[in-house]
Formats: sequence, structure tokens, C-alpha cells
Amino acid sequence: MESLLSLTLIGSIWAFLAGSACCQRPAVVNIGAVFIFDSVIGRAAKVAMEAAVSDVNADPSILNGTKLNLVMADTHCNVLLGSIGAFHVLEKDVVAIVGPQSSVVAHMVLQFANNLQVPLISYAATDTTLSALQFPFFLRTTHSDSDQMTALAELIDFYEWKEVIMIFVDDDYGRNGISTLTDELDKMFKISHKIPLPSLFHLREITDILNKSKLLGPRVYVVHVNPDPKLRIFKIAHQLNMMTSDYVWLATDWLSTTLDSILPMNKTPLNILQGVVVLRQHTPESSQKTTLWSRLRNYSLNVYALSAYDTIQVLARSIDKFLNEGRSITFSLKNEFHDLNTTKMPLGKLKVFDDGALLLSILLQTKFTGLSGRFEFNSDRNIISRGYEVLNIDQTGLRTIGYWSNITGFTIQSPETLKQKRISYTHLNQTLGNVTWPGGKTAKPRGWVIADNERPLIIGVPLRVSFVEFVSVTNGSNKNIEGYCIDLFNEARKLVPYDVPYRFIPFGNGYSNPCYNDLVQNVANGIFDAAVGDIAIVANRTRIVDFSQPFASTGLVIVAPIKNSKSNAWVFLKPFTVEMWCVTSASFFMIGAVIWLLEHRVNDDFRGPPKRQLVTVILFSFSTLFKTNQEDTVSPLGRMVMVMWLFLLMVITSSYTASLTSILTVQQLSSPIKGLDDLITSEHPIGYQVGSFAYSYLTESLYLPRSRLVPLGSPEEYESALLKGPFKKGGVAAVVDELPYVELFLSGRNDFGMIGQPFTKSGWGFAFQRGSPLAVDISTAILKLSENGKLQKIHEKWFCKKGCPGERRRKSEPNQLHLLSFWGLYLLCGAFSLAALLIFLLRIVRQFARYIRQQQKESSHAEMVSSNSNSSWIHVVYKFIDFVDEKEEAIKRLFRKNDTQNQAK
Repeated sequence: MESLLSLTLIGSIWAFLAGSACCQRPAVVNIGAVFIFDSVIGRAAKVAMEAAVSDVNADPSILNGTKLNLVMADTHCNVLLGSIGAFHVLEKDVVAIVGPQSSVVAHMVLQFANNLQVPLISYAATDTTLSALQFPFFLRTTHSDSDQMTALAELIDFYEWKEVIMIFVDDDYGRNGISTLTDELDKMFKISHKIPLPSLFHLREITDILNKSKLLGPRVYVVHVNPDPKLRIFKIAHQLNMMTSDYVWLATDWLSTTLDSILPMNKTPLNILQGVVVLRQHTPESSQKTTLWSRLRNYSLNVYALSAYDTIQVLARSIDKFLNEGRSITFSLKNEFHDLNTTKMPLGKLKVFDDGALLLSILLQTKFTGLSGRFEFNSDRNIISRGYEVLNIDQTGLRTIGYWSNITGFTIQSPETLKQKRISYTHLNQTLGNVTWPGGKTAKPRGWVIADNERPLIIGVPLRVSFVEFVSVTNGSNKNIEGYCIDLFNEARKLVPYDVPYRFIPFGNGYSNPCYNDLVQNVANGIFDAAVGDIAIVANRTRIVDFSQPFASTGLVIVAPIKNSKSNAWVFLKPFTVEMWCVTSASFFMIGAVIWLLEHRVNDDFRGPPKRQLVTVILFSFSTLFKTNQEDTVSPLGRMVMVMWLFLLMVITSSYTASLTSILTVQQLSSPIKGLDDLITSEHPIGYQVGSFAYSYLTESLYLPRSRLVPLGSPEEYESALLKGPFKKGGVAAVVDELPYVELFLSGRNDFGMIGQPFTKSGWGFAFQRGSPLAVDISTAILKLSENGKLQKIHEKWFCKKGCPGERRRKSEPNQLHLLSFWGLYLLCGAFSLAALLIFLLRIVRQFARYIRQQQKESSHAEMVSSNSNSSWIHVVYKFIDFVDEKEEAIKRLFRKNDTQNQAK
């Protein structure tokens, strides 16, 4: 029994001692640091990390006696050397690696960290792709480029610049940064030109690319490179006079980091950086930061140095929590590495940190307020953004003009002030302080130039050989270019609020009018910056270039020969067609007959000898034309018919008068082409102006055979072809051209005229390359010229010396009046007349029947019997005619007499 108790006691003591040994805190914990020792960020970060380790080891509340040991390796800004340095650090059984500062090196080192489950915490690698799921052990204690590029994009949008030039270092850091900015800018504007630089660029390379960029239109430069204490890009830009008022220079936080490091000791860079706007990660003011600054005053610290200091502090607190949970720091060999047989790089010495995933989880949950601000990781393992400061460089140094955060946008007050004062701020009321731009100006630069004296705007103008009033080149010199379009462009250019040096280049061979589609295509291809001339704005051209506001209305019209109808002796017959004349003449006789029937029994004017009555029938209706008829209608039915007839007569005479007046004052077309329908359906040849878009419209929109189209190069050729007509060789039935050309052609010729109105609607404008800001400014200038009357004066100068062409525009022959236009009136008049006749006949038949009955009562029975023979019907007809010929008053007296006799009986 005693031996059993002894064994139990010994086992308990052994278990206690073993557990104590297992949970015992290590005396030293190794952490690694991989960075570039001799660099703007590295020099300051090295001092900051050493200070942080010293502060942690001196603080008994952290790690409780366990010391941090910082194992450092220099990457020499080289992926291969950085990988070797990281390998040597990992051999020391480090629980985490701080760094590297280079995004390029970080991509390689992360391959080791992921496999060995060692958290890698970078205070300076900003490449957004490092946060991918591919690298689960990567944490970032600085801002990602995603936040910075969003701030930069909103800054460009704040100042309403539409195009920028991006200068970037051509590595993972630069390319991914530019890609992020491109994604942000796509929502607002665009990066018009991307200029990559090698990682180790030379002054000659910078000089070449900046010189080439001066030939580009945009003047907003965004520089995203590695920290450069020599500021080579800006030095070369200053030497090339690119730090003047025409330029805008924006820089990411590499510049603010560089200046934070060199300005305390050297103020010279301010001279070449005047007007640059730069971003810097925002770090709130604190007594701790001031204390650290005073401790390390002999060193040039920057934001990344503060992040490096805080990274050590966060890591120390996470390791402390890890150890307080009873975890031990253990490593084990990885079979894949152990089995590799190599002497150059002993991968078999690499060990996996057994609880690396747990330490990573603790790190992600750690919340801490450090010198650089609040530490809290988001789902992408990046710290939650604290925003950026917007700095402007002037003679006094770096001057804060505002702050940016993804919640408030741009504000003048810091986020801490807004939070303290509980001021709500949104993107709708963004503001920044005054900026001193390059050249010392405070007014916002345009951000682009169209041209300068070294590279004037190359403007193509059509070298016309006909209608030279619009554009003409005299003596074959580029300086002797004049015309309506040239004067208009020069006047519009005076209203543009900036100088536009330019040079006109004639386009064409000088023997025929140029093809305007080719001229516009040359603008789209970049051969010309713009094209000035009588250029029609049509759909296929608007797809490749931008046009100004139209300065002239135009459209396609048809021109044909005309003949004068004033000398025609029978011109008075022209207003009506033959059918119309026949129906109108018949109507006069019909109305005369109807009125005679209705008035004969009651009106003495319509009685008398047959010859007189016939003359009355003929003359009565014709005399109504002049309202001189001597006979008056007395019957209600006759008056009803006369009202309808006079209404019809009023409409007919008015229409006839208007048509005859038009015929006597307007010339008529002698061409078989009477309108657009004839143009399409006929087989006659049609002329068009060489170079005009009329050819493509006729063939592609109206589908006219190309064989029908005859090219004509001048007004003289127009006249000759039209006079020959469609039946002679070289002749045409009509010419299709734009309205301004046709008006100018007709201004001195009386033998031709236009058919109808323009059958297309368009305008003339100046063509510019897509996205050219000058297109908008010239459009505004053209509108101003139109409003102040200058546009009309230019038009009158060139085209109204003998009267404006538009005032002498020819009209086609008016259409004759057809029966179709009046058949409703004729039908209505005929219906009234027929109704009146029916009513009249019913009354006559009723009276005649009464008259026959009275005659039968008075006659003998024998006479009644004899009335049944065939001859009696003829007798009745004669009696009816005689009855109708009797005056109605006599019939009424006879009826009254018979009625009186019957009452007496």
C-alpha cells in the first residue's frame, strides 16, 4: 500500500514538473525584419524598429520578462538577394517577419512565409495584389494602394480634369498601382498616356520620356514611383520648363515620404517642387509621436517609420497574448524541405512554425492605438484606412490643404476634429484649401493644351477648285487661305479663352475637289488635329471624330432647268386639270337647269318664249361668277341650291385665282425630274458634286445605280450638263447637291431652279479628334457669334454682294388643281341639287294627281272609258308637261275654285 502511494506521489510530481516546463515562457522570442537598409524608408524604419524593440523589452507589462530579439536582413532592393536574406532570417526560428518594404520582394518572400506558416507583416508594401487569398499569411500595417488611388482619382475629379498622364515604375508596385487607378478613373475620366520607367532608371531615360510627353495634349501628370531622394523626375521636369503654369503635377505618398526624410536637413528641393500636390497617409498628432520624434531627432523619420514602430508594438502584444494562452513556440521540420539534397541553399534547415495560424488569428483580432493611429485589421488583412492628407508644396515647405477619407471625401478639417465636433460631412460638400500651382498661380490650371508654338495645331482645309467662296488657297501658299469658313474659324478662335497656335495644311490635289470623307478620316487617324471647311455633319463621320456646333444649315436639294410661262397665251387654263375644267363647266349647266326647274312655275323671270328661257338657263349660273345675274330666286328650294352653289363657286374661284397668280409669277421646271420620287424611279442621269457626301447618300441610302450618277466639278459643269439634258451625252436631268452650293450656283443664273425643299437635314461644322476639348470651346464660340450677329455679317461679306442667295431661291412649279381636291364640294352641291329636285317632283306629282281627280269628276263616263286606251297615256304625259308649264298660282286658284263649288253643293 505504501509503495502504491509512493508511485502515485512520484507520478504527480513528474506531471507537474513536465507541465511547468511545457508552459514556461521562453526567455527570448525571435522576430525577423527584411527590408532595404540603405533607402529612404529603410533607414528610418531600422531606427524605429530598434526603438520599438527597446521599448517593448523595457516595458514589464509586455511579454512579462520575455525579450524580443530582432533578426534583420538587407534585401538590397533585389528579389534574389531579398529571398536569400529572408531565408537566413527564417533559419533563426522567427515567429513573424516584419517587412519587406518592397512589394516586388514581398511577392517572393511570401512564398516562404506561406509554406512555413510564419506571418509576414509589412509596414510599407502597398501593392493591392498582396492581399489576395493566395497569400493568407500576409498582413499590412500601412494603407493599400487601393485607398490611395481612390483618393487620387477623387482629387482629379475634384478639379475636373478629364485626362492625365501616368508616370510609374514598371514593376509589381507600379503596374498594380496604375491598374487600380485606371479602375477608379474609368468611372470619371481616363489615363490618356501611360509612361513606364525601369526600376533603375537613368536621367537620359527621364529626359526622353518627358520631352515626348510635351507633345501630348494633357498636362496633368501623376507620378507613382519608388522613393527617390534625388528627385530626378522633378529635376528634369524643371530643366525642361515643365514646372510652369501650364502643368499640373500630382504625386503619390512616395514623394511625401521622401520629403519627410530629407527636408529637415535640406530645403533645396522646394525650389524645384513648387506647386506639386502630394498625398500622405494621415497620422493623428499624439504626445507619444512627439516623444519618439525627439528621441530620434538625429534621424529623418516618416510615416512608414511610424508604421514600422507600431508594427513591432502590435506584434509584441500579440505574442504576449499567444503566450498567456499557454501556447509554446515550437517548430518542426517539413518533409518536403528536409528531403531536398542541396548544398548551396540548405532548405532542410527551414522549420514550420507549428502555431503560426493561431498567432496570425491573434494578430488579426488585435486592436491597438499607436503612433500612426488606430490599428484594426479588416477582412482583407489590411488596417482600416485612416485617410490621407493632401499637401501642397510652396516656398515654405509642405502645406496641408485638406484631408481625404473614404467616408467624407475632401475636407479642410482633420478627421479627428470632425469627430470631436461631431460634424457630419458627406461627398456632396467637399472642399480643399487654396493651392499654389506650378508657376506660382492660384487659379486652377486647365490641365491640357491643344498646341503651343513648338507644336502648333495642324488643321486640314479642303483644297477646293469650285465654290471657292467657302475655302480657297491662293498662290499655293499655306498662308494665303481665305473664305467664308476660314473667316468664321478665325473669329471663333478669338473667343476661345486661351491661345491656339495653328497651321493650315491644304488637303487635295488642286485639280478636283477633295473627298471630304478622306479629310475627316485623316483627322481620326491623327494626321490632322482638326479640319476646317464646309464639312457636312453626317452619321458615319460622327462615329470617328467630334464636330463643333453647326455654323450653317444644309441638306441635299435637287436642281433642274426652268422655263418661263409668262409668254404663254393659254396660261389661264393652267390652274385646272382637264377633268377639273370639264366637271366645273358641266356644273354651270347643271345648276342652270336645276334653278330653271325650281323657279319656272313661281318666277316670271324664268318664263317666256323657249328661246328666252334657254338663254336664261345658260347665262344665269355663269353670271353668278360676277354677281350680276338679273334674275332672283324666289322659291325656298331654289334659294337652298343657290347657297350651296355660291359656296362652291367661292372656293373654286379663290383657288383658281391663287394658282393662276403663282403660275404667272413663278418659273416652271422643264426637267423630267419633278421630285424625289422621280429621282429614285426614273432612269435619267443625275449629277453630283465631286467630293460631296451626296454620292454616298444617293448610292447607299437611296440605292441609285452608280451608272446613273455623273460627277461634276464646278458650277460651269453644272450649267453645261443641265442645259444638255438627260438625252444628250454628258447631260443630266437634275443635279443633287448641298443647299449652300446650290444657292450660290443659282445666285447668278435665272435658267435653273430647285425642286421642292431639302430632302435631308444636316449642317456644316469643324471636325476635331475624338475627345478634343477645343471642339466644345469652338462650339461655344460659334454660338456667341450667332448671338452677337457676327456670323450673319461674315455670311453677308462673302455671299450678299449682289443680294443673298437665300433671297433669290427658286421654287418649283406649283401643282395644278385636281378634281380630287374638290370632289367633296361637288358631291355636296350635287346632293343638295338632287334633293331639291326630288322634293320639287314630289310636290308636282301630288298636285297633278289632285288635278287629274278633279278633271275626272267633271268629265262624262264615256270619256273615262276611253281613257283606258294607249293614246290616253300619251295624252296624260302631254297634260303633265302642260301642268308643269302652268304657273303655280294659276293651279292654286283652280284648286280653290273647285273647293268652293264642292262646299256649295
